[in-house]
Amino acid sequence: MRKLGPYLLLVLAAVALDQWIKHLVQTRMEMFEKIDILPFLALFRTYNTGVAFSMLSFVDGWGLMAISAVIIVFVLYLAVRTEPGHVFARTGFALIVGGAAGNLIDRALLDHVVDYVLFHTPVWSFAVFNLADAFITVGAGLVILQELLNWHAERKVKS
Repeated sequence: MRKLGPYLLLVLAAVALDQWIKHLVQTRMEMFEKIDILPFLALFRTYNTGVAFSMLSFVDGWGLMAISAVIIVFVLYLAVRTEPGHVFARTGFALIVGGAAGNLIDRALLDHVVDYVLFHTPVWSFAVFNLADAFITVGAGLVILQELLNWHAERKVKS
């Protein structure tokens, strides 16, 4: 279990950073306020009652919290069963758990998730998201990367 210590610290750091930034957004920005950072990037305070891209917004808060909790437990199960040398996968699982926990905290306390990152151009804009969502996405990418590396190593051994 000691080998999981750094990953637990990463989970805690992800949750703390996510919640701190969301607190700053909530206390320093008005709802729907937009602050341009770069020509294609802005802070835009809004919220989401569903999951990614407002999917499942018809599910009540308790249902989404239950889904989040099940996902967190499942990802923790996968993380514990992952080989110690699979650092990308373990890091990815830690980011996924940290991001999911950050959004779960929002749902439990606010009944919605605070979103604030907006990528846009004059004619197009991406969905507004938050750091927890980014952690989940990067974490999933790291898990996929680990799987590709494992697949490549297995192919190399077989040939």
